[in-house]
Formats: sequence, structure tokens, C-alpha cells
Amino acid sequence: MTTLRFRRPSALHLVLLPLSLVMVAPLVWMVLVSFSTQAESRRFPPGLPSGLEWGNYAAALRDAPLGSWLVNSSVVSVVCVVGNLVLCSLAGYAFARVRFLGSRVAFVAILATLMVPFQIVMLPLLIMVRSVGLTDTLGALIAPNLATAFGVFLMRQFFMTVPRELEEAARIDGAGRLRILAQVLLPLMRPTLATLAVLTFLQTWNDFLWPLIAIQSPESMTVQIGLQSFQGAHTTNWPKLMAGTVLSQLPVLIVFFVAQRFFVRSVASVGIK
Repeated sequence: MTTLRFRRPSALHLVLLPLSLVMVAPLVWMVLVSFSTQAESRRFPPGLPSGLEWGNYAAALRDAPLGSWLVNSSVVSVVCVVGNLVLCSLAGYAFARVRFLGSRVAFVAILATLMVPFQIVMLPLLIMVRSVGLTDTLGALIAPNLATAFGVFLMRQFFMTVPRELEEAARIDGAGRLRILAQVLLPLMRPTLATLAVLTFLQTWNDFLWPLIAIQSPESMTVQIGLQSFQGAHTTNWPKLMAGTVLSQLPVLIVFFVAQRFFVRSVASVGIK
């Protein structure tokens, strides 16, 4: 018969517990407001809702094309995740294992782009997107995010942790670089790929500034841009806005909790290296 063992809380737990409550409080308040009436959302001091107003969720889906916006965000996020997994893996492997003229300079130049604020490059990027006819389409949101500098850096750091003996043994058996990458290294890449997928999904799904600039028509909007239609010039229906926000964050929470185990393992292994 096994006995449960309880660990005594340490001083670190006493610090992390209040911080976790501070982090969770806005999410809890968002859910509570989504079940409140309009009058209850405006009262001060705020309090708990008197009942569960499920009609706020129905109104959010009925009064705006929220379903279409969720589909647009899903398409953009999934395509960007797949693009980053493929392109960043190939680029990271090349920078880690292939020595070519200017490889280190090119890698440093890619890392340097991480220090450039997006506000500086958004207008040149908009001009480039407009020149190829992608303005006001989902392609304008997908093309600039198919590969990221952070993804290349993360995959390169992972490949640096893999012993070269594994690749040398496969090369003796006659395998090429692509076959080594697909059959030998791919099983080892799952935690790092899961981390890159989660981070890319979160960034793409929650992106607001670039879709605000590149998209104008309601049918091409993502959910983060579409939610602003619930805000009026003089008044805001906060329960309906919070209901739409809760629906927009459900995919993010599901993706994170599904890949949380791989996420922690990958960050720990790359950080140790």
C-alpha cells in the first residue's frame, strides 16, 4: 500500500503563490464578467454575477461573424506553425552542421533582427506585401510569419546539443543529410518542435498590430481584430466582449496544456546547453 507524501511549502512557494494569484486574477475576472449582465459589469465596487448569463456567448456569436474570425485565425496560425516547423528546422540544421561561406555572419545577422522593433519594419513590410498583391488577404498575415529568427535560433541550439556520432553512424550507412534529419533527428526533435509550435501559435493567434494594418475587410479579419467591433465610440458591451474574448482564448489554453510537458522539457534541455 502506497502512502502519499506531502512536501512542506518552501519560501519560494510563499513568493510564487501570490504572484500566481495576480496572474490568474484577470482571467478569472474575464470569465465572471462574461456571465454578468450589462448593469452588473458597470457597478462599483465590482462583485460576483447574480446568475450565469449564457446569452452573452450566444450574442457574441450572433451579432458578429465570430465563427468566421476564429476560422481565419486558425488557418493563419496553423499554416504559420507548419511553416516554422519545416523552414526553421532546415535552417537551424544548416547553421548547426553545415559550414558554408558566411554562415556565422548570416546567423548573427538573423539574430540581430530580434533587436529591431516591429514598429520600424511594419511600413516597409506593408509596402512589400502590397507590391505582391496580398493586401487584405490571409496571405498577408501568413507570408511574413512562415519563418522567424527565434525559431531558427531555437532549432540551431537544439542541434548543437545532439552528438555528432549519431549522424556519423547514419552517414556510414549511406544516409544523406535530409534522411538523417527526417529519420534520425526527428524523433529527438519532438520536445523542441512542440515548443516552437506553441510559441508560434501563441504569437500568431494573439497578434494584433500587423493584422490591424494589413486587413481591412471584415471577412478577412482575425479574431483579435474582430473583437474590437464590440467596442463602440461611447459605450461598450463588456459582457459580450468578455464572452468573445473567452471563446478566442480557449484554443490557446488547449494548445498550451496539451504541449506543456514537451514545452518544459525543451526549454530545460536547451537552457542547460
